[in-house]
Formats: sequence, C-alpha cells, structure tokens
Amino acid sequence: MSKNFWSGRSIFLTGHTGFMGGWLAAYLIHCGAHVHGYALAPNTEPAFFDATGLQSRLASSVLADVGELDQLCRVLDQAAPSVVFHLAAQPLVRYAHAHPIETVRSNVMGTANLLEAVRRNPGVKAVAVVTTDKVYRNLERAEPYTEDDELGGRELYSASKAASEFIVDAWQHSYLNEQGKGVATIRAGNIFGGGDWAADRLVPDAIRTFSTGQPLVLRNPASTRPWQHVLDPLRGYLVLAERLVNQPKQFSGKWNFGPDVQDCRPVGDLAHLLAASWSDGARVETQASDSVFEERLLALDSSKAADRLGWIPHWPLETGVEKTVQWYQAYAAGADMWDVTIRQIEAMELGRAGA
Repeated sequence: MSKNFWSGRSIFLTGHTGFMGGWLAAYLIHCGAHVHGYALAPNTEPAFFDATGLQSRLASSVLADVGELDQLCRVLDQAAPSVVFHLAAQPLVRYAHAHPIETVRSNVMGTANLLEAVRRNPGVKAVAVVTTDKVYRNLERAEPYTEDDELGGRELYSASKAASEFIVDAWQHSYLNEQGKGVATIRAGNIFGGGDWAADRLVPDAIRTFSTGQPLVLRNPASTRPWQHVLDPLRGYLVLAERLVNQPKQFSGKWNFGPDVQDCRPVGDLAHLLAASWSDGARVETQASDSVFEERLLALDSSKAADRLGWIPHWPLETGVEKTVQWYQAYAAGADMWDVTIRQIEAMELGRAGA
C-alpha cells in the first residue's frame, strides 16, 4: 500500500458512521486522504464514530439514506472523489430475519443507488463494494470458498448480500466497464475489533457482559467462522482500490480477504480467548440455540489476494483479540480513542503486535 497514492485524494465512503466504515475512515485519514462520509446516524450508543471524534476529522459528513438516489448523487458530486467505498448496509443476521424488507431495501437497492451515482459521475475512477463472506451458497464443507464458487443464501441477510453482488456485476458489465472504471466486490470474514457496540454480535456481547461481571452465554459455540481483526482486511481494501484506479481491467472483479485457515475457529474458541484476555473473572457458558437459522461452517480462500495483491493477514487471532480488548479497556479508562485507534493502525502497518 502506498501512502503517497492516498495523500490528498478525495474519497467517498458510505457507512462511515458504522464500525467497519469508521475504522476505514480512520485508516484513510491516517494515510492523508480527504474522506467524505455518507451514512445514517450511528445506531448504537456508544459508537466508534463518536468515541474517536471521527466527525471532526472528516472532509465532510452527511447523515442520509443511500435509498435516496437524488441526494446521494448530489453529495457524491460535491465530494468529487476518485475512489468510492460502499459499506452502508444492514449488517446483522438476526435483525434481517426480523426486518426483511428493510434489509433488502438497504442492501440491494442501496447498492444499486450507489452504483448509479457512480455511473453518473465521470470523475470516479474506482468503486469497491464491501459485501460479506456469507454471500456463498454454504454447503457446510471443510474446503474454503473461492471467488468463483456459487452465491446464495438461505436466510435474509445472506440472500440480500448475494443479491447485491449480482447488482454490482450487472452495473459493471452494463455501464462501468465501458466507462473505464475499476469495480470490485469484497468479501471479508467475521470482522471484530474495538468500537463495535452492535447488538447480537459475539465480541461486543462479550465486552458488555464481562463489564458487568456476568458470564457470556453462547447459543452456537461449535459454529466455525473466519475470524479476523478489522484492520487486516482493510489493508487489503486499500491495496485493491489503488490497483483498481491504476489498472481497472486487470483488478476488477471479486475478492476474498479472509484470515489464515488456522483462524477459522469455533465461536467457543473466540469467546474463551476474549475471556482470558479480559481476565478479571470473565467466563463463558453455553445454552441451547433459539430458532433463527445460521450457517454453521464457513471459511474463505484468499489465495487470489495473496498472489495478485501481495496481501496476507498480519495478526493471528490471539493478537487481534488482545488489541480488541485493549481498545475497549482504554475506552473504559477514558483514554484518547483517536490516539489509541491510530496507534493500532500503525502497529498493523508494521505487521507486529507492538504499539
């Protein structure tokens, strides 16, 4: 990744008030980019966006819905970006089960609107749409999924994200290729890190529970997921986006950014690592699952990113957990969370656990 490429560059980022979008905005600002954010207001209290004072460091921040095409086009035009990252989405499996129409509107129509805004803006050189590892039709197999495997979904979240991949493919081949724009979809693993306070996610659930001295109760401890700290795939996103600008034909397409195979572990393993890192009497218990369907086995093959981008994960699961717990404990202690966040980004760039 070249910091010179990002320095002074105008970037349009949807979903900047969310957990991953906030970390991506911080990483881009650290690299010298002028980041223009577009998203709904943070939907948790606290939130990474507020805890880090991110708004004051953005070139602009518009709180609005990606479902509003005309406004989205106006704001994107005002930002005059060369690179667009699309992260705005409804990201929760169980929320999608309870709110299917809202999820489809956000994840499918929101993506279509963003791509249409990009199509209408001649200055955009590249667009990266972040989806999920759950776009694959899950066959409960041990072999990791490659970018060429079949897409599908048996629950609303996966189905909506798989549908958004088809939308990207259609806009790319119908419009964006002939405009010379680089277009990519990005599929990362189960992301975690400091500053996520969403409901019904393992890491924030664990932090909230450990903070009260209660045991963390797991519903599916044997479910295997490709766990990774948020900063590892974000490095890959930035490398890919640079290639999309400079060589759009060669690097457009679908990309996996998952952890090493040894970090595709059961939910229970991550929960116990979190408890050990938190210490102070933190403990984990299990109980029978409720009725909402979730896939049980999933792993990603990221050899394409390794071979063509030179990207490999820097932090093993244990390091990612340590950094995550350190972030939350620093927040609880009243630390300067922008400084903590930037120091973790710098540590990731060095590929070590320091700082």
